[in-house]
Amino acid sequence: MALSTQDALIYVMVVTASSDEGISDHELAVIASLIERSPVFDGFDIARLEKVANDAVDETNKTGLDGVLDLAFAAIPKRLHDTAYALAVEVAVVDVQLPQEELRLLEMVRDRLEVDRLVTAAIEASARARMRKA
Repeated sequence: MALSTQDALIYVMVVTASSDEGISDHELAVIASLIERSPVFDGFDIARLEKVANDAVDETNKTGLDGVLDLAFAAIPKRLHDTAYALAVEVAVVDVQLPQEELRLLEMVRDRLEVDRLVTAAIEASARARMRKA
């Protein structure tokens, strides 16, 4: 099954959110917010989010983490690899503390998408700065 680029980006966010045992309502709300405000999702019907998220979880259960990531990465053009990584980071930092599982997943995403280390460091620093509390 081939995914659209938008669905593939959602798969990456869902897999990131579920890497620490499950997707919280807060993480799902962040994913919805990212979809609503990110230009890469222009034209995406937000009513489809639940179905796409469930499909991502089903695919993970069926093919495992590597299988679902292979499927998603195949549908993401190289010019959007840094975008995919940035979206994954945004979902990962929702909980403020990053468990080992999420850190490993982010490393896997970074390496498999071949995103430059300086770019990933900038994305991570930016996300940390946005999540700080006063």
